[in-house]
Amino acid sequence: MHGEYKVPGGKLVVVDFDVEADRLRNTQVSGDFFLEPDSALESIAGALDGLPVHLEVRDIAARVDARLPAGTTMLGFSAEAVGIAVRRALSDAADWRDYAWRLIHEGPQDPALHMAIDQVLTEEVAAGRRAPTLRVWEWASPAVVIGSFQSLRNEVDAEAARRHGVTVVRRISGGGAMFVEPGNTITYSLYAPAALVQGMTFADSYAFLDDWVLGALGELGIRAWYQPLNDITSDQGKIAGAAQKRLSRGAVLHHVTMSYDIDADKMLQVLRIGREKLSDKGIASARKRVDPLRRQTGMPRAEVIDRMIGHFRGRYGLIDDRLSTAELRGAEKLVAGKFGTDEWTARVP
Repeated sequence: MHGEYKVPGGKLVVVDFDVEADRLRNTQVSGDFFLEPDSALESIAGALDGLPVHLEVRDIAARVDARLPAGTTMLGFSAEAVGIAVRRALSDAADWRDYAWRLIHEGPQDPALHMAIDQVLTEEVAAGRRAPTLRVWEWASPAVVIGSFQSLRNEVDAEAARRHGVTVVRRISGGGAMFVEPGNTITYSLYAPAALVQGMTFADSYAFLDDWVLGALGELGIRAWYQPLNDITSDQGKIAGAAQKRLSRGAVLHHVTMSYDIDADKMLQVLRIGREKLSDKGIASARKRVDPLRRQTGMPRAEVIDRMIGHFRGRYGLIDDRLSTAELRGAEKLVAGKFGTDEWTARVP
């Protein structure tokens, strides 16, 4: 069996082994990580050899840690990363390059339609009718997107939202509220088979699915990292927030909203929770908490998006694509019956 795990912001860990009588045998560990002393590599492989196949990541990591020589230095990986690579091998996890990724980047669409497209495309990937896809959103109007489990009245000042022409929609994933405006936000979704994140916890999968973004931001001159559970940040402030939904039928939806620019005054008027968090810190602190990519890169929004897409394409490959007629019709039907209704938006009042 063969398993690979690219540590977000770190190095690649590869494990190869046989399975005999439900135990790991003939184990080999390799990768582009750094490890001192050299003998620690044999210790890691020795710790894995003979382990029962049912052990979870934390148990595998504990066995590896216990066998490491005193003073071992592991750079770019960890005992947990070894455990994840083992679990991915045992679960026959897929690699990004196993798929012919599609790109959808179409014109501006209404907020409720975006919510519906996310559900439709995730279901299409789960059913095998669509290849794994990266979709970059364009917004037709300002919006607040609240998480599936958030209280509408607690998150949004309804009167301020009406005054500023901000539509409130609810997505199918959890997490917090996002304030978005056309031209000021970069939003993307990944629709992937569950096999891509096999062997990972939810927390591990967040960083794994956005590792390419860290690489793209690095090429733009931004030193960014993942702040658990679901934030992408830099030393100058938060850049993005992620959310995720897994379908029982075998697909994962992972979507991210990044702030290219921000109207902090308007955001604090519309979002109640954001206002409370920052009430004693002022607008300058709001700008630091969600730091615009415009200021950090000095690039037009379209160029930032093109560079991000280019990085993904160079890393995993991308084939240009569009929503099919059936997918669009399915999304429009979901808007009418779900995402555009008060019942759904206020399902947690």
